[in-house]
Amino acid sequence: MTRTETAPVLHADGLDCAVRHGARSRLVLHDVDLTVAAGEVVGLIGPNGSGKTTLLRTLSGALSPRRGQVLLHGRPLGRLTARQVAQKIALVVQEPPSELMLSVAETVLLGRTPHLGMFQRRSCRDESIAERALTAMGVRHLAQRETSRLSGGERQRVLIARALAQEATCLLLDEPTNHLDIGFQHQVLQLLRGLDTTTVVVLHDLNLAARYCDRLLLLHDGHVRASGPPAEVLGPDLLGDVYTVGVDPVTSPDGTNQLLFRAGTAPDEPRRP
Repeated sequence: MTRTETAPVLHADGLDCAVRHGARSRLVLHDVDLTVAAGEVVGLIGPNGSGKTTLLRTLSGALSPRRGQVLLHGRPLGRLTARQVAQKIALVVQEPPSELMLSVAETVLLGRTPHLGMFQRRSCRDESIAERALTAMGVRHLAQRETSRLSGGERQRVLIARALAQEATCLLLDEPTNHLDIGFQHQVLQLLRGLDTTTVVVLHDLNLAARYCDRLLLLHDGHVRASGPPAEVLGPDLLGDVYTVGVDPVTSPDGTNQLLFRAGTAPDEPRRP
């Protein structure tokens, strides 16, 4: 998988990031570097608690790093206004947003908000962009339904549609395939690959990451364990060490590298016949 555009859109340099638990904070990312080129799809992978969501939120500006900085198109993220960031970065997270009581159409139209002036009303163009996003995610028929009454998978597709309507140059998605059936998982990731958009996506399914990402960043205990093309990062020895399972690489009929896992098997334990 190659991209013709290589100009960096996002650059994280030496990030140390902490999350707060009550009155205390805990450092969860240590000296993380990441550069994402224009049009590239980068997957964040690693076990639960490795810092993937924290890194994604820091890249979006929702969290401030304790040390280091994030550059967006060469400019420090912390020096941009919230509106400037929202015009360039669309973030899809796991927590249900507060606007779930709105209709699906209104929820997706919220993606146009960063492009409107203080007293500016939505235009026909805004509505057309939102309608295209609804169609792309296969939820146009749900436009008048209340978002809160949708299934988890339908709601996830609506939130991705809202991000598409935002027309940002960079999409940041936290487990966008969560709650989706297999068909929609592939549909969503195929759509993301087809966009002329820089994408950073948290994925738990390593086979989806191998198929749809240009590069992967493997996090473990808040540290970067590996970074590079999927074929380099998804080695059986490294994955066995990080995930404490046995891993067998295989090649699918279309030539994609895929992984078979031996659940509960130590990485150095021989496979039973």
